[in-house]
Amino acid sequence: MSGGEVAGILVAVFWAILVSFLAVVLVRLAQTLRATTKLVADVTEQAVPLLADASATVRSAQTQLDKVDAIASDVQEVTSNASALSTTVASTFGGPLVKVAAFGYGVRRAIGRKATPEPEPARRSVIVGRTVPSARGRKRDGRSSRGSKD
Repeated sequence: MSGGEVAGILVAVFWAILVSFLAVVLVRLAQTLRATTKLVADVTEQAVPLLADASATVRSAQTQLDKVDAIASDVQEVTSNASALSTTVASTFGGPLVKVAAFGYGVRRAIGRKATPEPEPARRSVIVGRTVPSARGRKRDGRSSRGSKD
């Protein structure tokens, strides 16, 4: 065998190894593509119902938000009406009620003064230039009636 024939055999063997390697790679690539195709099909089958449910949920949420918006506007109107009513009642009855209460207080105070006798004016004794308070605010046992805690 000549050198050219050996080289041709070696090239043919390497070529066969390369082709078989490429065939294995192509078979694996075909399996991967089949698995990917199946996965995409499964995801599509599951995604379509999920998207339909999500769309229905969004529509329902929008409906509920519209209802809440209507309720909020009604509450705002009721609040403004209550504020106006409160202002009206306060301006209408506030002044006269304060005057009636002040008059009632004055009458009760006047009746209370008439019912109790006037106390004698407090006696004060002067000792070495100082004024000593009278014993008017004292109890019989000598303790002060003001600020005492029983």
